[in-house]
Amino acid sequence: MPAVEPAAQPVPESRKFLVVVDQTPECQNALRYAARRAAKTGSGVMLLYVAARPEFQQFAGIEQVMREEAHAEAQQVLRELATRIKADAGIEPDLVVREGAAAQEILKLVAEDLSIHVLVLGAGGGKDGPGPLVSSFSGQLAGTMPIPVTIVPGHLDLDQIDRIA
Repeated sequence: MPAVEPAAQPVPESRKFLVVVDQTPECQNALRYAARRAAKTGSGVMLLYVAARPEFQQFAGIEQVMREEAHAEAQQVLRELATRIKADAGIEPDLVVREGAAAQEILKLVAEDLSIHVLVLGAGGGKDGPGPLVSSFSGQLAGTMPIPVTIVPGHLDLDQIDRIA
């Protein structure tokens, strides 16, 4: 009797580099690396902004306003970065806004979107360490990730990133 093979998952149309966006300087390095790598490999870029859940929950109306403001801010940041990536690398990135804990939202998105092939994170170079996401994905979550994680050091300048990418 022939062995039963598991059903194949659909092959995504294109590969994407996922970059988690925040307001840190090291995020700029991750963006640059992902855009350059994607351009050289014919891949795409997806930008993810994870907004924290509002902690003010006494009045539902105020909580909703806070959520809408956070979402609008996230969209604005993503649009600005998308414009820069389009100008620098000729790539129109996908833009995603999620709400919640960043590590959990990253894992959910990677599980949902099979076109994501690499997670790109920027590591802080200061005395505060590499940052919570880099610590999570290079530590306890590293062995469970279904895709590679690329960590771009925060001390690299743009020329160094371009040479590496």
